[in-house]
Amino acid sequence: MTEFDIVGPEAIREGVATDAYFERTEATLRHAGKNPRVVAEVTADQFPDGDFEVFAGVKDAAALLEGHDVDVDAMFEGQLFDGGPVMRIEGDYLEFARLETSLLGFLSHASGCATAALEARVAAPDTPVLSFGARHVHPSIAAMVERSALVAGLDGFSHVAAGDILGKEASGTMPHALLIAFGRGNQADAFRAFDDAVPEDVPRVALCDTYGDETEEVLRAVETLGDDLDSVRLDTTSSRRGDFRHIVREVRWELDARGHEDVGIFVSGGLGPAELRHLHDVVDGFGVGGYISNANPVDFALDIVEVNGEPAAKRGKLSGVKQVYRTTDGGHHVGLRGRPGPTDGESLLEPLIRDGEVVREFDLDAATRRTHEDAETVGFGEE
Repeated sequence: MTEFDIVGPEAIREGVATDAYFERTEATLRHAGKNPRVVAEVTADQFPDGDFEVFAGVKDAAALLEGHDVDVDAMFEGQLFDGGPVMRIEGDYLEFARLETSLLGFLSHASGCATAALEARVAAPDTPVLSFGARHVHPSIAAMVERSALVAGLDGFSHVAAGDILGKEASGTMPHALLIAFGRGNQADAFRAFDDAVPEDVPRVALCDTYGDETEEVLRAVETLGDDLDSVRLDTTSSRRGDFRHIVREVRWELDARGHEDVGIFVSGGLGPAELRHLHDVVDGFGVGGYISNANPVDFALDIVEVNGEPAAKRGKLSGVKQVYRTTDGGHHVGLRGRPGPTDGESLLEPLIRDGEVVREFDLDAATRRTHEDAETVGFGEE
């Protein structure tokens, strides 16, 4: 028994974090003296259907396969895909068979979170959006959630330990618990204590919906912190929210009427792309939580498509080694490797591992730029 129900890095690396039938497959093949040379592909959909998703989790996948005698080609982190393989593995099957479970987990979950984060990003393209969803997932994967959010172009995240892993500083100011700890009617004391306690470089963002009317608490924050107040945050419970857009506009009006045009309004609480589109012109920032962290993983599968040089596939899957292409008009095309692709097509499967050695660097900022550029090329999120 372990202190926490967490499968550790050693189990993942050694292939113990696997489905039981892979152990039994391995035992059977070794008993039969079989270890065919195969090509396997990671694929969600066989053919393009116009529904693009973001490829993420590549860094962890590369670390998993590193040191194994395989060659791997893959899309780059942040690339958008629509059918066909996102990764190709070539080698003796027993070299990587038991790694399939972890490999698909790394890619599926991260790609799902990154895709949801991109949906939020394009819904409010000119407004800061932060990832607030780490509290909804097992803490062992918080860094994956936050990295996926950054790959999609979000402006920050809330999880401190994830920030340590990613080399980025977490964002956040005060929860309702702080206001409640000071007691009803003592919001000003909480605002003042916060201002006295936290470092100067932390923005002064007052949470203004704990006990009373949002506008009333906002004005109390202004009276308490004056010019030191950077922003206010509204996180009104949905059952009390009513017309949230109207509430935000009222707060903005009352701030402006008192000469506080420079105080921003940040909103959070159960927000998704629809709410961001509805509010982005009247707020100065968003916190998006469960929509990103609770996103459905992409349903990737790993399928053998060639055995000892001959095409092979299970029923319903496409045999033969493939290549995927992006054309200048944003098209996504799937074809057989070695056959001519689109005349203006760019091959998307590029070397990731050669002879067990990772041959690619993982630059998070470059991945973010790639996502943004590719999303524009394919028209991601356009109605």
